[in-house]
Amino acid sequence: MNELISLILDEAREKMANAVAHTRQDFSGVRTGRATPALVDKLPVDYYGADVPMQQLASFSVPEARQLLITPHDKTSMEAIEKAIQHSDLGLNPSNDGVVMRLSFPPLTEERRRDLVKVVKGMAEEGRIAMRNARRSARQDLDQLKKDGDASEDDVERATKTLDALTHDSEAEVDTAFEAKEHELLEI
Repeated sequence: MNELISLILDEAREKMANAVAHTRQDFSGVRTGRATPALVDKLPVDYYGADVPMQQLASFSVPEARQLLITPHDKTSMEAIEKAIQHSDLGLNPSNDGVVMRLSFPPLTEERRRDLVKVVKGMAEEGRIAMRNARRSARQDLDQLKKDGDASEDDVERATKTLDALTHDSEAEVDTAFEAKEHELLEI
């Protein structure tokens, strides 16, 4: 195949892989009733006037399935971390003993679980849209190569089939991740 076609396909493959990774990262931030550091590690904390991700200010541990311990590296940041958690959309109130902060996760109600499934479904659709945009961009580049005479019609047709298979595989990865997250959310 033409070298330009290979570059276009590689770029599309990379964009789709990034979309899958981003979607999975979004899924990890959705609360399932179990304690996980992924819920708070990216939470911005106002630390001396700058927004800093919590993962840079503290370490995390999960002593029980429904409890998360946050141990700040700097004890002066305890109040800022507490405020960040209280102002987040997690709906949790941390208990602070001056050394560590405990987050207790109450069990989710059935209604809240269904709402979270809808949120995750929206995230999955955003990931699929990103993949389709990458495919559309690559298709336009391939059509331009054909129009400019830099690639034969047969090469472009083969590349288009490869691109469609790549898109299908990437969407299947997002669907699999969504089904796993949905199962995790609905599990009691």
